[in-house]
Amino acid sequence: MRVAVGLGGNLGDRYANLDAARRSLEGLPGASRFVFSSLYETAPVDAPLGTTQPDYLNAVAVFDLPAQSAAALVSALLALEADLGRHRGALRNEARTVDLDLLWIEGETSSDPAARVPHPRLHQRPFALIPLLEVLPGARDPAGMAYADHLARLDASGVKLARRW
Repeated sequence: MRVAVGLGGNLGDRYANLDAARRSLEGLPGASRFVFSSLYETAPVDAPLGTTQPDYLNAVAVFDLPAQSAAALVSALLALEADLGRHRGALRNEARTVDLDLLWIEGETSSDPAARVPHPRLHQRPFALIPLLEVLPGARDPAGMAYADHLARLDASGVKLARRW
């Protein structure tokens, strides 16, 4: 199955953290045919009230995996995050060293609350859509709408190319 995973982080050495996340993804059993987007810098989105955060780096990895459930893949991604030093606090959307989000599985959907596919806010997030479309320009949502059309409706001015891998 072809999957897209969002990589992000805004604490510590962001470049080193995302590079470590990239290597961890490449180590997933059976994973192959990797394509990584460039790295993009963005301001935090939906940060908890009363908090300030550094800017995020974001990227997307697209790769093949042997067939498995979305829940099993999300579980593997959470384990990689923990191995990379991510500590989940009590507040949603707080700053983090690394974040690995299952964004999309080709031709599949999941309504499992722990593993929704596509990511429920993918179509609203330029910081995820821009790198996704860099590596999967023809990607479509489950209704058949091109993610490029979703992106065209959003303000993407805050998403800046940081560097290529």
